[in-house]
Amino acid sequence: MNYGYFDDVEKEYVITTPKTPLPWINYLGCENFFSLISNTGGGYSFYKDAKLLRLTRYRYNNTPLDNNGRYYYIKENDTIWNPGWQPTQTELDSYSCHHGLGYTKMSGQKNNLDASVTAFVPIGDNCEINKVTLKNNGTESKTFSLFSYVEFCLWNAVDDMTNFQRNYSTGEVEVEDSCIYHKTEYRERRNHYAVYSVNAPVTGFDTDRESFLGTYGSPAKPEAIINGSSKDSIASGWSPIGSFHVSITLEPGEEKTYIFLLGYIENKEEEKWESFGVINKKPARELLSKYQTVSQVDDALAALRTHWDRLLSRFTVETADEKLCRMVNIWNQYQCMVTFNMSRSASYYESGTGRGMGFRDSCQDLLGFVHLIPESARQRILDIAATQFENGSAYHQYQPLTKKGNADIGSGFNDDPLWLIAGTAAYIKETGDYGILDESVAFDNDLSKAESLLEHLRRSFKFTTTNRGPHNLPLIGRADWNDCLNLNCFSKVPDESFQTSGPSEGPVAESLFIAGMYVKYGNDFNAILNHLGHIDEANTVNANVAAMYDSVLKSGWDGEWFLRAYDAASEKVGSNECEEGKIFIEPQGFCVMAGIGVKEGLAAKALVSVEKYLDTQYGIVLLQPTYSKYYLNLGEISTYPPGYKENGGIFCHNNPWISIAETVLGHGNRAFDVYKKTCPAYLEDISDIHRTEPYVYSQMIAGIDAPHHGEAKNSWLTGTAAWTFTNVSQHILGIRPDFAGLMIDPCIPSTTKKLKITRVFRNAQYNIIIKNPNGVEKGISALSVDGKLIDGNIIPFVEGQKSYDVVAFMGN
Repeated sequence: MNYGYFDDVEKEYVITTPKTPLPWINYLGCENFFSLISNTGGGYSFYKDAKLLRLTRYRYNNTPLDNNGRYYYIKENDTIWNPGWQPTQTELDSYSCHHGLGYTKMSGQKNNLDASVTAFVPIGDNCEINKVTLKNNGTESKTFSLFSYVEFCLWNAVDDMTNFQRNYSTGEVEVEDSCIYHKTEYRERRNHYAVYSVNAPVTGFDTDRESFLGTYGSPAKPEAIINGSSKDSIASGWSPIGSFHVSITLEPGEEKTYIFLLGYIENKEEEKWESFGVINKKPARELLSKYQTVSQVDDALAALRTHWDRLLSRFTVETADEKLCRMVNIWNQYQCMVTFNMSRSASYYESGTGRGMGFRDSCQDLLGFVHLIPESARQRILDIAATQFENGSAYHQYQPLTKKGNADIGSGFNDDPLWLIAGTAAYIKETGDYGILDESVAFDNDLSKAESLLEHLRRSFKFTTTNRGPHNLPLIGRADWNDCLNLNCFSKVPDESFQTSGPSEGPVAESLFIAGMYVKYGNDFNAILNHLGHIDEANTVNANVAAMYDSVLKSGWDGEWFLRAYDAASEKVGSNECEEGKIFIEPQGFCVMAGIGVKEGLAAKALVSVEKYLDTQYGIVLLQPTYSKYYLNLGEISTYPPGYKENGGIFCHNNPWISIAETVLGHGNRAFDVYKKTCPAYLEDISDIHRTEPYVYSQMIAGIDAPHHGEAKNSWLTGTAAWTFTNVSQHILGIRPDFAGLMIDPCIPSTTKKLKITRVFRNAQYNIIIKNPNGVEKGISALSVDGKLIDGNIIPFVEGQKSYDVVAFMGN
């Protein structure tokens, strides 16, 4: 069943009913100010950090679903309704929601009155703009009231939800004309405030929640709206809100537009106050002056659309498959941008109060984002590296505002260090900027311990090299990519013969996944060192990578697939010898991506096993058979019910690893089949089963052992976005940045006969045509650049050249 449709021309997903299976959301903002907005107006706003600088409240895990947002109520006689349906849920005569790139427009009609709300965050300013347009489509004059409503958060979202004994006494506002200033905690603790305004005279206002809703009222039935008038309340403690009442009369065919703005203002320290507790309103007035007219707002929206058109033009594909085109050209790249900005911090599944930015997560997000705004990717790498410890390990998460490591989570995830090499290599391949390696970066944000970024990469590689277990495989630590595979929760103590090869004195569980990473990204590190002329060091790295390759073949092969790990008692995990959890997806993908077992014929066997044992109609599950009971030696992975999350769920994040692995072997048909199974555009017709948004990826889909097989969760903020774009752009379409230039290496379905691709790479535009007349799946028989045949499939980068015309013929 469909709940809307794609509009590829406008780059929108149009939702045609407010009653979607779950709230379907969008993200506003791409710099410092961000908002989440659902198809019915739910969501919240924050500046930089969803935990520490939250502007508005949102209630997770609550009923009714999607509780709190930016709401507009229309009261006409006894009828009260919202253009976005929520929260009154009054039945509308018509409804639509257009989720676009950085903006959302909701429209509703009731009794011949049309109302629309266009919401966006403008480029260059820290505010959310809501353009509310009302039109009388009837034949008689209409007089009615428009009420707005937002509920302010008291900045720190965790404290706001827990410290009621204090917070009920701190709420403070100020009202001036058509502006409400939320200045709670401005007196001494903060250097910022929020402003909420409308560009018209108002009939009334409210800033106290209880006055507006009623003591036992709710946003569905606010007392002030039922009574038809605001109370002009001034919040003193308790729960401050922002609400304006505008009285409107429209003649037949007449239309009026109002601009509502929610902004964040941060004063310079010397401008903090005019006098004690009195805010400096000058910067707020300057902000508001830029968005007082419809033309100003329309210009800002046009600038936002131009911004996105420019970004997305950096990679486009033309082919007969419209679903592939809309995902590659629009939605996948858009999601990569959003996920890069948010990491895993703020979605409808992450409250924004805990995780912050992930070390591993952010490094992976770079893979799908680096081509869009390379300079932002560069800064992110330096920020990530600064959370690393001197021994090469790292904080697993950090807060985006402070950029300091999250001590509550700490470190110990032993895959983290290698992801820094992965992200940095991706950046250098994209830009050719080896100068980033000379940047001085602190360890643990201590500038007295700063070293070059190259030294950080050395420490990353050395950490894995010197922390190996009894099979000469990398120690897993608390966990690797699979956070729930906690193999050092052993039920029996290893005997005294188990010795590690490095300085670690901790438990000795080992990870085949990290081994695959070590080989793959060790080869990238080796290439970087060779380019820099560190030949001896490069040779040492190469020798270590080769030794790890051999260790995987010797101790990591199970006969039909790669083992997942060895637990702390040196017993196999992910082996045919296991009662449950015989085969895992992760090593089959990453070991083959690293080239392990390809020439020996083992890689092909592993991928056959994936298709035989793990594949389903909705994607490849993480493991089989699922765990039916708790295993102390495995940890959290066995606490989930069968078919969910790490216990046999379909992790969309690692399905691309299998697709990429298939391209390594030249299997274009199979690679594309894997790609399509989790790709949202191909799942639109099963939205009643899938439930999450049909325009973005989800982290997880319920596996075949789950009661609701095919149901997705955790949409938007997932490494799936970056990995899928990496897969489809670099490995299926085959336009892959390399240290030496741009590689053309497609691995496509045999039915695809022609592709036209535009790729901006190192400030030059590559116009690429790929022809496949004989229907092969992989291989370039001839490659011409600007009309001249070249050897190989890497287009050498020429400094200063701004365009390349490329024609590639596929063949064996």
